[in-house]
Amino acid sequence: MLRIDRALVAAMVAHARRDHPDEACGVIAGPAGSDAPLRHIEMINAERSPTFYRFDASEQLAVWREMDDRDEEPVVIYHSHTATEAYPSRTDVKFAGEPGAHYVLVSTRAEETADVRSFRIVDGEITEEPIELTGDELAVQTYKIGHTPTSIVYDCADRH
Repeated sequence: MLRIDRALVAAMVAHARRDHPDEACGVIAGPAGSDAPLRHIEMINAERSPTFYRFDASEQLAVWREMDDRDEEPVVIYHSHTATEAYPSRTDVKFAGEPGAHYVLVSTRAEETADVRSFRIVDGEITEEPIELTGDELAVQTYKIGHTPTSIVYDCADRH
């Protein structure tokens, strides 16, 4: 299960909306060994593509070094899908190189909502996991958190 603050989910969704129609990508770092996502880091999609993302190599090296210096690790690695569901593609699985990370996908194909789903990807095996939202309920923006196959969906409306 991914436990994550609503504000971090909102930051991922906002980043995905800003970069739409291209895919957005980034990391949420946390203390090494904690599985606690705390620090949102937007990254550049070096492909600038609506169907593919790739971290810029020099930026990724700098971000990973900074995490090492701060005794952090990538707890969440996220990117958006602009025209398809929030589910890892074959390419996403192929490039999933952090077995301890939660891989979060944000689908921005619908204008009113963004579907947000989390997965573990280890040795090519995809396992969806539930997302538990923490933090201030008033900070919720419009997005859906989904988990299949049990179809648990939390539809959160803007509560400002």
